Amino acid sequence: MLKLVLLATVGAWIGFSNPLFHFPPAVLAFPLGLAWIGLRATSGPKAFRFGWLAGTLAATGCFYWMVIPVQIYGGLPWFVALPCPALLAAFIGLYFGLFSLSMHFAGKRIDGVPLCLLAGFSWTAMEMLMGTVLSGFPWLNLASAFAAWPAFVQGASVVGAYGLSGVFATLAVAVLLYSTYRSALALAVGLAALIAGFGFYRTATFDVGDQDYMVTIVQGNVDQGLKWNTTYQADTVKKYAQLSLEAVSKESPTLLVWPETAMPFYLQEDTGYRKALELLANDTGTAIIAGSPAYKVVDAKTRKYVLYNRAWLIDSSGHMTQSYDKEHLVPFGEYMPLEKWVPFKKLVQAVGNFRPGEDNRPLKLNGVALGMLICYEAIFPELAQQQVERGASVLVNISNDAWFGNTSAPGQHLDLAVMRAVEQGRWLVRSTNTGISAFVDPLGRLAGVTRQFEAGTLSMKIAAIQAKTVYHALRDWLNVFVYVMTAAAFGYLAFASRRKKGTVE
Repeated sequence: MLKLVLLATVGAWIGFSNPLFHFPPAVLAFPLGLAWIGLRATSGPKAFRFGWLAGTLAATGCFYWMVIPVQIYGGLPWFVALPCPALLAAFIGLYFGLFSLSMHFAGKRIDGVPLCLLAGFSWTAMEMLMGTVLSGFPWLNLASAFAAWPAFVQGASVVGAYGLSGVFATLAVAVLLYSTYRSALALAVGLAALIAGFGFYRTATFDVGDQDYMVTIVQGNVDQGLKWNTTYQADTVKKYAQLSLEAVSKESPTLLVWPETAMPFYLQEDTGYRKALELLANDTGTAIIAGSPAYKVVDAKTRKYVLYNRAWLIDSSGHMTQSYDKEHLVPFGEYMPLEKWVPFKKLVQAVGNFRPGEDNRPLKLNGVALGMLICYEAIFPELAQQQVERGASVLVNISNDAWFGNTSAPGQHLDLAVMRAVEQGRWLVRSTNTGISAFVDPLGRLAGVTRQFEAGTLSMKIAAIQAKTVYHALRDWLNVFVYVMTAAAFGYLAFASRRKKGTVE
């Protein structure tokens, strides 16, 4: 059984993005190994236990980067930081333990193609729950491992990233069972052909739109350790302004996109720094999206206020006309869940505890609706869906991946953002402080990408697209369908098993 744990673990480590060796198809060993554990286990508890172990080890290897923001930038001691990835992984591992348990239960009652299909539904439901329960953390999205191979993720435009993960899980289990059931071999070959065939057809025929909207990404590469030091604020503003001026003189963009909290001060206040940005926009005739913390006074007498992680739009005349407040905050980083009962402060320190934004609308500029996603909001399908539903014709993801250093996290984060572009059929502009910044076309292809840890700009003409994908139209129905089918299948198996047991007795 430990060999199967190792198979699943190594498959995840190699399959998901990492700086050493990334081979997307290896990720199929992850669901294959977990299903094999369930089918080989002699009892339900054993299936769950070894499935949990495999999931925990896999997640720990993919989440190791958490130590850096907690210890280096959070200032917490190493003995607090080191367990963090393992603790989160141990929780995430529960989902994978349940998947192995479900395969153990189902494998005793069905086989062949039905078992493969049930594995796919179970995996999809599992990822959907992973993205919802306790704020959600759908970081290990199986489909995102294939983002580096765009032809193999086009199915997300029809069934979404979660649904495509289920298809890959079905394929993995079909490969596992192919030597025992000829129907499983046919299913594996058919699914592989469908994934590749549809992918290559769509990438060859899809219209990415009239690319007539010039956008420039500005990557400041500001040292995270110095960023919040007030003595460096002027240097930060100068750096972004200089990079922007150079890009404007060469490319004449309509829009400059600066990263999340690029301005580490309250841009809403009437200061010299704010005036500098307004002058830059007005003098160059170029709009700017810039991230900064923001606040709202809720009680003037007591001076009580709440904080927001905000993206501002400064139009080409130098006026701050629109903004977007981050809706899905990072627990233990941007706010403290159960703060009264947790015996420590935030794991990552910045300017304070944020409040989530509400009822955000796309930022509109020259007839183009810009759907904002701040930082790890890009890993949640429902937020991109919401922005497109409200009219977004382009997706804009601003982030600050400097927290993660030179680890797997920036690549994994980018892969997850790529899935939002495919799901919604939109160009995605991704601006980060230290990289990886990128232009992603509606097919998930990296049309332009920056190098990490280098200051610079990247300019490209993109297209505003109004058409909606099949996934966008069916998403809510698909979610209900997956949950109902999964619950109904296991409910029927449980009922049939009990009925058979009663008949025998």
